[in-house]
Parts: sequence; structure tokens; C-alpha cells
Amino acid sequence: MRATKYIWFNGKLVPWKSAKIHVLSHSLHYGTGAFEGIRMYQTDKGPAIFHLKRHMERLIFSAKSLGMKLPYTLDELMQAAVETVRKNKLKSCYIRPIAFFGFGEVRVLPTNCPVEVAIAAWPWGAYLGDEPARITVVKTLRIHPQTLRVSAKVSGHYVNSMLAGREATDRGFTEALQLDYEGNIAEGPGENFFIVKGKIISTPKLGSILPGITRESVMTLARDLGYKVVERTLTVKDALSADECFFTGTAAEVTAIASIDNKKMKKANGPVTKQIREDFLKITRGENPKYKKWLTFVNPVRDRGRSK
Repeated sequence: MRATKYIWFNGKLVPWKSAKIHVLSHSLHYGTGAFEGIRMYQTDKGPAIFHLKRHMERLIFSAKSLGMKLPYTLDELMQAAVETVRKNKLKSCYIRPIAFFGFGEVRVLPTNCPVEVAIAAWPWGAYLGDEPARITVVKTLRIHPQTLRVSAKVSGHYVNSMLAGREATDRGFTEALQLDYEGNIAEGPGENFFIVKGKIISTPKLGSILPGITRESVMTLARDLGYKVVERTLTVKDALSADECFFTGTAAEVTAIASIDNKKMKKANGPVTKQIREDFLKITRGENPKYKKWLTFVNPVRDRGRSK
């Protein structure tokens, strides 16, 4: 990870090293933060942020799930992200907005704790590497939907993800595959999961998973490419008998899966996964005008107008 010059922090840009919080901030102790992961890509019309609005809408939703009212509107958060990447002169990057309770009182309820918001951005390559991932089914189950709101992207949830990921890497694998409380496939620690069988692409239904924005985009793209996309209960047996499997996520983008518990997929980086990945990356690079609405260009309005 390479530090950039500025972080947007509570309404203004500050030097990277000056973006500090109090050690007794509520969210540090109790995991009560909400965050997003967003990517910006270089296009022939300049840098463009992928699904900026959808991500900021989810940030607001996640904060609301914690009883946290953000002191900024959706438009202000979107503009802050654009301002951050512009000021740092980035052409492609990862963007991390986070909202959290600061220091007020040290108690479980965030009484008198101010809501703080920060947005950082930095260059970041392939999260799971460039090769198809070797994954393993781990013992750490995905959080139960009746204990936490799994549709929200809350900091505290990722203790569960960290434990799953560590279990996998300690055993020599690239990434983990988590099951839900019923023993069915849920997702990876930071990725949604898909299987391919013939012309049918299946993914776990909502309920125990994070409704990923990349997941949703890939489902739309796959249907537009002529595939049947199904949200259903998936078992490990379903995955092992599939032609191909892949992960999706902001950080992971579209990552092929080579094997599950050292059992090789029939097609480790098969034609469907390759097509989905290549077409997805074309969208993010602004090469498919059909999906232009998914991109927020960070150049001034006058420049965007000339590029139409």
C-alpha cells in the first residue's frame, strides 16, 4: 500500500499523516463503523469511479443500521470522493470511505460520540493476485443473519472475515470459502461467490451474504451476455461439480477459482469466467457505452461535455 498526499477528513482535505483519531474512539473499541470499498479506473476519457453513487448509498444505509446519522448528504459524499482523487492526482485507485463514532464516552452505546467521516484513496492492484485462486472451505461460519444485519457493510462484521481468511492462509490457500449457519455456501471473507454449469451461472441467494455491488453488476452483465443467472442455495457439492467457479468484489473484481480444498475445477479459468472478467473490465475502462451510467468521471464537467 502506497500512501498518497491527502485524505478527506470531516469535511476538508488534510495531509495523510494528519488524519488521526483519538485512541478512545468508540468505533475502535466496539467495531461501530461503516465503510465502503470503491475502485476508480483509467479510461480514454480520464479517470472514472465505478458505481460511486451505489457505494455511497450503501454507506448511508450501513451507517443507518448502526443508528448513525451522517453529517453529509449523498451528493456531498460523492463530491468528496471526487475531490479526494483529484487532489491526489490519481488515475486509477482504490477509494475507502469510512464513517465512525469518535470519542465521547467509553460505553457500549455511543452516547455523546460524534460521527466522523473520512475518505482515503491509494493505488491498489489485484487483491487476490493475477492467478486463479486456490480456496478452502473453512470452519468459521458466516455471521448469522439474525444476530447482525448482514446486508450492511459494518466494520465489526469483518472480524468474522479476518478469522476466516486467516484460517485459509494459515493452511496455505489463497482465500476462504465460508458456509452459512445451515451449512450452505455463503461467500468469501470479502467476495461473493459464483458457479458456472453450462450456460447457467448460479450464486447464493440473499439472506446470509453481503449484497455486493460488483455481484449485482456481474449478474446484470451475464444476463446481457445471454447467460441464465440464478440466485439459489448452493452446497459445496454443487461447487465441486460445477464447470467453473469465480469470486466477485470491488477489491477482487472477477477472480477465477482454480480449486476447492485442492480439488481442481473442471476448468480452472474457464471461458465463461474469462468472458465475464474481460467484459467487466471493459465496462470499468469505459469501453462499453451501454454501461456508461455506472461510471462517474472525475474530470471537470466541461471536459466530459467535449468527450461525448
